[in-house]
Amino acid sequence: MKLKQRVVLLAILLVIFIFTKVFLIDNLDTSAANREDQRAFHRMMAGLRVELVPKLDHTLQSPWEIAAQWVVPREVYPEETPELGAILHAMATKKIIKADVGYKGTQLKALLILEGGQKVVFKPKRYNRDYVVEGEPYAGYDRHNAEVAAFHLDRILGFRRAPLVVGRFVNLRTEIKPVATEQLLSTFLTVGNNTCFYGKCYYCRETEPACADGDTMEGSVTLWLPDVWPLQKHRHPWGRTYREGKLARWEYDESYCDAVKKTSPYDSGPRLLDIIDTAVFDYLIGNADRHHYESFQDDEGASMLILLDNAKSFGNPSLDERSILAPLYQCCIIRVSTWNRLNSLKNGVLKSALESAMAHDPISPVLADPHLDAAAQRLLSVLATVKQCTDQFGTDSVLVEDRMPLSHL
Repeated sequence: MKLKQRVVLLAILLVIFIFTKVFLIDNLDTSAANREDQRAFHRMMAGLRVELVPKLDHTLQSPWEIAAQWVVPREVYPEETPELGAILHAMATKKIIKADVGYKGTQLKALLILEGGQKVVFKPKRYNRDYVVEGEPYAGYDRHNAEVAAFHLDRILGFRRAPLVVGRFVNLRTEIKPVATEQLLSTFLTVGNNTCFYGKCYYCRETEPACADGDTMEGSVTLWLPDVWPLQKHRHPWGRTYREGKLARWEYDESYCDAVKKTSPYDSGPRLLDIIDTAVFDYLIGNADRHHYESFQDDEGASMLILLDNAKSFGNPSLDERSILAPLYQCCIIRVSTWNRLNSLKNGVLKSALESAMAHDPISPVLADPHLDAAAQRLLSVLATVKQCTDQFGTDSVLVEDRMPLSHL
């Protein structure tokens, strides 16, 4: 065979190889990934309803030890959690051995230590379920039930980046006051026949206490992350200024994402995609107050963005604050796994999944029906936003593969 013919044959073979790689092998890989996403979705749905039971089977470990061992750089808890019901039960029932004012912040909370030495954050009930918070999307007090609902949405989305949360009723007179520090005890008062406290925080006022129904107060408890995983606080690149008449750069610069992509830790690793996931999460719950976020320390951008402090959510079901999605519609990228999960939650699945996940919580019903409907409606807006991106830039540019192997060893 002549040299020229050989070159032509090699060129044809090379074209065939490239065609096979791009159009066949890659498509097979994508199909396999999509099938795994579907299997993960069905596993999630099968284990969604969690009954709070006191017994831990097949282990001598405490619920606190199990929850601490779950935490790894990219997950707070694993996909398979047969012990979750027992851990939530312990959070909702274990004896309170110490109560103190909450860690620094703007909103009222209490730091409790439960039997066995486990720290939890208690956020008291401020509103009835059907109360609508008017005004700015970040207005009002923290909503304790929003913390519970946000945790279960994190499970449904498959992120697994929110600390464990459960509803709890506490008797302020018999459970809290006898073990309270002097600093917390000094903020207790009686309003009518109700025991109240106002705690210590930036916006805490004696004139605005949280009050129990008699002595019994409804609230949420959030499991404190293990001390071996110290947190690092970051300013959110899409944070608000909270000053009237002053816009953040992202609010007027549509190319802002390009600048973010050039700065650490968003120039490499998973952090920018975590920001996008968080924007979707926050939009679904109506949380416009994520001005900062936490990751684990010394992570060099590899740690997850931890979904802490979700209580400024589910305030107004009629308000869809589209600016929460700015990271998504300005960057126009999203994880394929997130996209697949969102599509699986269409047609009423998200609402029914939330209802099922929260059915056994001690403060059930956790959300009023309008908030469940609002989350389902916002899901359609997220999907439409991604569709606009794919129409403009193409599917391959918008849907990003980012499947990092996780270990719980």
